[in-house]
Amino acid sequence: MNRSSNIKLLNNNKKFDFIVIGGGASGLGCALDASSRGYSVILLEKFDFCKGTSSRSTKLIHGGVRYLEKGQISLVYEALKERDVLIKNAPHLVKQVGFLIPVYNYFLKFYYFFGLKIYDFISGNLSFEKSRTVNRESAIKLVPNVDKEKLKGGVVYFDGQFDDSRLGIDIALTSEINNAVLINYMSVESLIKVNGKIKGVIAHDSVNNNNFSINSDNVINATGVFSRSIMELDSNKLKTVIRPSQGVHLVVDKCFLNGNFGILVPKTSDGRVLFAVPWQDHVIIGTTDTVVDNPSFNPESTQEEINFILENIKNYLEVYPLKEDIKSVFVGLRPLVANNSSSKSKDLSRKHKIIVSESGMVSVIGGKWTTYRRMAENVIDLTLKKTKLPFVNSKTSDLKIKNGLSDIDFSKKSLSDDFFLSEEMIIHYVNNEMALNLDDIMSRRSRCLFLNIKESIRIAPMVVEIMSNELSKDKVWINEQLKSFYKLTNINKI
Repeated sequence: MNRSSNIKLLNNNKKFDFIVIGGGASGLGCALDASSRGYSVILLEKFDFCKGTSSRSTKLIHGGVRYLEKGQISLVYEALKERDVLIKNAPHLVKQVGFLIPVYNYFLKFYYFFGLKIYDFISGNLSFEKSRTVNRESAIKLVPNVDKEKLKGGVVYFDGQFDDSRLGIDIALTSEINNAVLINYMSVESLIKVNGKIKGVIAHDSVNNNNFSINSDNVINATGVFSRSIMELDSNKLKTVIRPSQGVHLVVDKCFLNGNFGILVPKTSDGRVLFAVPWQDHVIIGTTDTVVDNPSFNPESTQEEINFILENIKNYLEVYPLKEDIKSVFVGLRPLVANNSSSKSKDLSRKHKIIVSESGMVSVIGGKWTTYRRMAENVIDLTLKKTKLPFVNSKTSDLKIKNGLSDIDFSKKSLSDDFFLSEEMIIHYVNNEMALNLDDIMSRRSRCLFLNIKESIRIAPMVVEIMSNELSKDKVWINEQLKSFYKLTNINKI
């Protein structure tokens, strides 16, 4: 992907079949679905691809175990089917991960096993191993650091795990192969209308400080928790309530599981599940569920949320992490859909909702990474039904996602011993994946900032120096980048 080349395409006043606003999971999914059907597509992202929620998930491709207890069978079924599609189409990123539910009385052992056999039955295939009960000794072998006092064994089940922002970039690359035009740091400032019907957008390029008029009869708002701001440009009176819910994740050393299996805590003190998951040679523990009134692009954790996670996980680990053991904290906002403002966020599902305004703009809210493809298919299908474009069926259920790093030489020296980031990779991210600033590389092209804040701060001057050489930037730019990055690393004080 080359941003300068894509910007030049806007100067010919081409009319696109689709404009997609938002470069997260939903927007990228829509761009891929529409472009792979043969339609002309442009995607505009205000910041960087997957800057928001789509880089801040629990890194799981799953059906949603907790929704079984709530009786939301159709949601679980759809997610499990999409889980299989993802592991088939992106095997370089989506892998099987095992979980132990440690139990301390026999009734719960059989209760959880029964529920997970239903989970297996709904899945209905052999892509993932089936759940099973294990005795005390086997449970300890799987998770050596599990709390052993009064342990009666556990239940083992399997789900999918992935690198969320890396999948986002690879979907963007696959969309470009299908002739989609994708541009980051391009914000939509207003909508173009003729006789009350949408005909395009006015977009602002924050890198070069230019405005562009982009024409299309089909505009899709896929901006997640920020959907309301685009709807307000359309003067749409939103009846559906968007309830942003904040999920905090802590990253600690791999020794706190000391194995390849994760732990699932089925019910915390607030009624949610809690995961401790091995990921990229570290362990992610999360997540919380806190209602947020004003969503931010850089959401902050609170000490109460951090304490909540630490207090709940300590009941299941023999050696449990303390605050000083936390290497990084990351926070995501879930774009939950509610019928009224009094709905509790933990009771809301991840079912998406599609809204068509009087002007014809289509907005998609809700959903989760696991079902991104299905959501996109639904959005494009619905949009096509209201246009004069010929209807072409979706092709993404069998469309392989490009491995954007397959041609990178990983044998070169890393800048860090804590995670792998080489000079060659940084150059690749700048030249081929539209990485324009330090945070793009440290947070999303690589996952350094998500894994270890202190180590990321240490190597940041080396990374930005390499970037400046590729982007022909001066010392002033380098200092500005470092200042901005250090401010970002200070958001979630540990």
